[in-house]
Order: sequence, then C-alpha cells, then structure tokens
Amino acid sequence: MTKHIFVTGGVVSSLGKGLTSASIGMLLENRGLSVRMQKLDPYINVDPGTMSPYQHGEVYVLNDGSETDLDLGHYERFTHSPLSSDSNWTTGRIYTKVIEKERRGAYLGKTVQVIPHVTDEIKGCIKRLATEGVDVVITEIGGTIGDIESLPFLEAIRQFGQEVGKENCIYIHLTLVPYLKAAGELKTKPTQHSVGQLRQIGIQPDFIICRSERHLDRSDCEKIALFCNVPSNHVVEELDADFSIYQVPLALVDNKLDQMIVERLGLTNARALDLTDWHNFLNALRNPKKEVTIAVVGKYAEHKDAYKSIYEALVHGGVANEASVRILRILSENVSDREETRALLETVDGILLPGGFGERGVEGKIDAVRIARERNIPFFGICLGMQCAVIEYARNVLGFSDANSTEFEPGIQHPVICLMEEQRDIAEMGATMRLGSQPTELLVGSRSASAYGCLDINERHRHRYEFNYSYRDRFIDAGMTIAGSSRNGKLVEIVELDDHPWFVAVQFHPEFKSKPTVPHPLFKAFVAAAVRHKRNESAE
Repeated sequence: MTKHIFVTGGVVSSLGKGLTSASIGMLLENRGLSVRMQKLDPYINVDPGTMSPYQHGEVYVLNDGSETDLDLGHYERFTHSPLSSDSNWTTGRIYTKVIEKERRGAYLGKTVQVIPHVTDEIKGCIKRLATEGVDVVITEIGGTIGDIESLPFLEAIRQFGQEVGKENCIYIHLTLVPYLKAAGELKTKPTQHSVGQLRQIGIQPDFIICRSERHLDRSDCEKIALFCNVPSNHVVEELDADFSIYQVPLALVDNKLDQMIVERLGLTNARALDLTDWHNFLNALRNPKKEVTIAVVGKYAEHKDAYKSIYEALVHGGVANEASVRILRILSENVSDREETRALLETVDGILLPGGFGERGVEGKIDAVRIARERNIPFFGICLGMQCAVIEYARNVLGFSDANSTEFEPGIQHPVICLMEEQRDIAEMGATMRLGSQPTELLVGSRSASAYGCLDINERHRHRYEFNYSYRDRFIDAGMTIAGSSRNGKLVEIVELDDHPWFVAVQFHPEFKSKPTVPHPLFKAFVAAAVRHKRNESAE
C-alpha cells in the first residue's frame, strides 16, 4: 500500500515547506523508493497563471502545460518525481470541480457542503497520485496553520489519516523557533501554540521540524516534545542554511529524519542512503576555482522569487564550470533611464534576459541586448528575452527603426513579433498561451546543437507571441541564424549570432529543466562563455 506524508507549516509563512518536502522526497528516492510530490494551495485562484510575480513569485510550468506553484520547481530540482496537473491543486480548482458535479446532478440533490463534498474532492486529489508502484506520496499543504482558508485541506488530511491508518500516514509540521536577541534565547512558545492549533482540529504531528537561526539546545527539544506530545528525537532541527538551499537534505540526514520515516512507515524495501552525487555538487559549489558576474535584466528583478528557477539554473551551470556565479539583479526600466546602469552592464561577464509580460521595462531590455551584442558580452535571452533580441536586431541591424511586438504596439509597420495565427480569435485570458513541452529541431552546427549534443529536443513554453515567420529570410540574410524551429518549420524557437562570442536566445524556458547534478545544457554553455569572456578581458 502506498504510504503518505503530509507537510504543514506554522507560526509564519515562507518557512520553506516546499524545500523541506522536496528534501524529504530526494532522501527517500536515494533510498530506492518511488516518490510522488504534490502541493495543495488554499488560495481561490484556479492556478497561479494570472497572478502577479510580486504576489506569488514565478509561475512554474510542467511538461503537460500546467501552470503551478513555484514549490513544484523545488520538487523537480530535488527529485525525479513525475509532475502533472494532479501535482498542484488550489481551492479554486477544488471548488470548480465540486460545482461542476453539483450542476450535472452528481450529488443526487443533496445539500453540497464543505464536509463531506469539498473534503472528499481533496482526498480524491491525494489518492490520484497513489498509483501502483508508488511507495510514498508527499503532500505539502500551503499556507499557515490558523489561516481560515486552509481549514478544508487540514480537515481532509485528518480524515485521510483515519481512513488509511496510522501505519500508512505521517504528519510533519514545520515551525519557526525565533531567537530573541534582547533575551539571548530561543523561544519555543510559538511552536507550542502552532502545534496546539493543529491538534485542536484533530491532527497530531508525528515529527516537528524547527526552523531556526540558532542551534536548539537539548532542553529546547525536550520542551517542544513535552508540550507537543512527540518523542524528543522527533523534534528535528533545521537551521537556516548558511551557504545554500541544497544543504537542507543533509541537515535532515544529520537528524536521521529519513531513517525515522522509513522505520515509522515500515518501508522495508528502502535501501541504504547514497548521497555521493549530492556531496560532490555541494563540494564543487563551496570550492569554485573562478567567479563570473552575470546580470539578470528583468521587469521583476527586485523580487527574488520572480526568477527563482533562472537563478538556480545559473548556480547549476556555474558548478558545471567550477565557477561561482555572482548574480547582478538589474531592473530593466533602469537600463533606459540611468547612464550608470548601462555603464554597469558593460562590465559584466554575461547578460541574461528572462521572460515576462507587458510593456513596462521592455525598452530597457532592448537596450541591454544592444549592449551585449555590440560589446561582445555573452548573451542569453529567454522567452520575452528572445523577442527583445529580435526587436533590437530588427531596429539596429535590419534598419526597421519602428520594429516592435504587437503586444506592445498593435498596428506597427514592422511587427517582427506577433500573436500566433492560430490564437488570434481566442479572447479568454489564459487560453491564448502556448504551454508545456514542445519539440524543437536544432540546426546542424549551431551553438545550441553543440550544447545539447543532439538535434531533437523538447522544452517547456509559456507565451502568446512568436517570431513573425514572414520576416525569417530577412533576418537570416542580415546574419541572424535560426538555430531551432518547430517540426513544421513555422515557429522560430532559437536564434543565434555566429559573429558573436555567445549570443543565444530561445522562445522556451530551459530553466525549468535544470537540476543541481544535471545542469541544463544551455545554462552550462552560457556560464562557460562568461568564464571565457572574463578570462579574455583579464588578459587584455
């Protein structure tokens, strides 16, 4: 029978439930177990697709096109668990399902209520992942204990534990143990209250993971254990990572959490833990032989989580090149408005333009492309970053001074970027996107083909606008290489400049497929180009 682990959080939000859940998944996978990951989010939005990056951080896209919570990025980076639309459910999706059933009479005229109808729908979402061959399903509950919107999810997992039995279910509660500088001590009372709230709704945590900036004394653990009704060795310390988020699994191993989970759930098919590759990655991360500075020029640069997967992919690419990547976050609006920002861009070892929507900051991105192209600075454009590269080239090389995207300037004379033809008549927000994994054929001899080591790839998309196919030949004649195209040849997926040290722009999102021990080929190649650029600059 499939075992279940539920991860909840208390005291404050943003404690790192996603990282902790992903770390547990990684440890169990390394013990030879088959793991599935899932996040249940209490917000009423159907998915994060229409939410502002300032509110929610990046939207993480899966192979099947699902727009999901950024925590699913942690799941994929840390584990090999296959993710799908069943891996992320929101209150909005749950209630949509319930209402659809009510409208078609599935409840046979009964009064539809939170209990049992909404909670049954939630339990059904959890059961979907418990398929044959799956040893463990890890379900993270978003939000914080005490939030009113979380209650149906907590009630559902309480019922779920009753139905499958204690031997098949574990509850893990992540809390904050704050350090009061004035008192010079850690305070366990917030954790006690948080667990108390959880117990009031019928859930007794099996393990309590304590986030803290200071080590917990034995007395702290014993106090938490006493008042929260758990064995003292089930109080697990999770110190703030002093170096990297990739330390988190090792902290859990130090506290023997993986071993205790295996024993508590009776996972007799688990093997000994082998973290050789993970240790090698962390050792390389700690001991780089060189350093490069890469500017990420984005519309949401001041919000760290807006480009979370890009930052992590740069770290992975750095380790693959024995380099530390210093990321310079630059607000794209400042490139157009401030001379000092443009001057700063001329000093970096690489420039990366991430995706985004809307007109704000686009001219600054286009200016950043021109700096990279004219100053021979390695350049990597992603999604909107590719579109900005095309617009810049059209204006300053092809001579179309008014070139633009119809997203920003409808009716323009030279719409080098335009809405995809097949989507022109679709008006509903969220229905005009090209989403999920799509095949791309690479050009023989291109930089991209060299990086991938093959000519057929699949990458994830999230965009509405495309390179205008009618301009393809004019770009090629002017020196831009179409290095990747859709299988029917009508959609341009990658552009490159051969007369530049490294200039690659892609319509898809390669950052979503990068892992610590398996860096994405394009990020690895981009950082390698930045290393060469720095070496050449130093030699001069």
